[in-house]
Amino acid sequence: MTSVLTLESVPRDKKAEKAAAPGTVRPVGHFVTLTDTPEGSSRPVAHVERELPPDGIPAYLAARKEGIRSFVLWAEPERRSRLATLVTVSTAEGVSTYEVRDGQGAPIGTILREKALYGRGLRTRWTVTQPGCPEAVGYKGRIFWWYVWWLVFPVQVAIGVGSVLAGGGDVARGPRRVIWRAGGEVPLEFRSDGDEVHVHAPWVDRRLAAALAALIRSFDSWMGTPWDDKRE
Repeated sequence: MTSVLTLESVPRDKKAEKAAAPGTVRPVGHFVTLTDTPEGSSRPVAHVERELPPDGIPAYLAARKEGIRSFVLWAEPERRSRLATLVTVSTAEGVSTYEVRDGQGAPIGTILREKALYGRGLRTRWTVTQPGCPEAVGYKGRIFWWYVWWLVFPVQVAIGVGSVLAGGGDVARGPRRVIWRAGGEVPLEFRSDGDEVHVHAPWVDRRLAAALAALIRSFDSWMGTPWDDKRE
């Protein structure tokens, strides 16, 4: 059975926020849903937010430009108990290592992101490691579709300029699908059409997969909408 995890946002009621009493804590703004296919019902399994440094949002936004990320996955929107935490272990020259820890701080797994042209290839490489399990390696997009995308890139630039001047229109994004392979199987897959992480292997920890769903969406490219880059 395949499980599908999707990062979604909670609709904001700005009028209610303005009317709230001083000191009222804003609820967690994003959550990850899980759907067991086929024809399974969707349910929230984690509530996700940035874990800000002591200097707050400006410091987080400055650090994220260097590839640094820090998330908390709560079991409930009221922030009573942590399911997991994603922290940055290291980041340098386009290669970043993130560790996912459980609510008590014990490691669940590691996610390595090697940016295209900085790591070991022309495409961004994602490596997911879980103790006692085979290493899963995936690449962003397929070579063929990247080739096609670069061929039409000049046209996309013209469309982009026209969209800005006309105030509308869309530009095709680069290939984003990722298929992870490990020991002859495909344990994980990111499908860009729905921004979904598909978990095909039963040994993949769902907390690690939920953190992966949030992490990938934070690297949503310059034409995307990263969820963790807001100034409030």
